[in-house]
This record gives sequence, structure tokens and C-alpha cells, in this order.
Amino acid sequence: QVQLRESGGGSVQAGGSLRLACEVGKDIDSLHCLGWCRQAPGKGREGVATNRTDGTTDYTDSVKGRFTIYKDNAKDTLLLQMASLKPEDTAMYYCAAVSGYCNLNSAFYNAWGQGTQVTVSS
Repeated sequence: QVQLRESGGGSVQAGGSLRLACEVGKDIDSLHCLGWCRQAPGKGREGVATNRTDGTTDYTDSVKGRFTIYKDNAKDTLLLQMASLKPEDTAMYYCAAVSGYCNLNSAFYNAWGQGTQVTVSS
């Protein structure tokens, strides 16, 4: 089971930026699909962005144009650059991975990190 460790969460004001990082405990390109999901209090887990080894990415509609998912292959790290943050982005953010197919449905993933909290104040 691959180990995933997130970092980079914090508290920011609306309009601010944060960059989340996920250290992957193996060759990042051995995992076909990596992604970020989030869960706000009282809500279900939501897929935010995916990144596949073929270079394709998906974003949930609410973050398109504001978030960017990418990999640092040299460091086996998955990143999520978040800009123009809104209070509704407040959630626990999780890094996730799977060797096979995935899309924004979080049910496809079989490996999860512990999460990092993002809080956006108005």
C-alpha cells in the first residue's frame, strides 16, 4: 500500500493562495492516477482534481480556473496550487492514489493520506 503524506494546509483570507503537497512513498509514475479530494464538515467527500500518467487532468467545476494539479516527478510529489480561494473551499483536503482508472469520483481511489486542513475566511 502506497504511503501518502500531505502538507501545506492552513488558514487564509478569501482571495488568497495556498499550495498543498503530497509526498508519495514510491515512484509517482507507477501510479496511474493521483488526485485531491476534500471533505467539508457535514458533507461527503468530493473529488477536486485528478492527474494521470498520460498527462490528462480533471477538475470539479467549482475550482476550474483557480486550482492547478501537477506533479514534481523528481521529488515524487503531487501538488495542488490553489488561488482565489473562497470560504466554500474550506475543508479537509486529502491526497489519493490508485494504480488503475480514476475520475473525480473518490470511490476509485484505494490509497489515502491523513489530510490537511484548509480554512478560508471571508
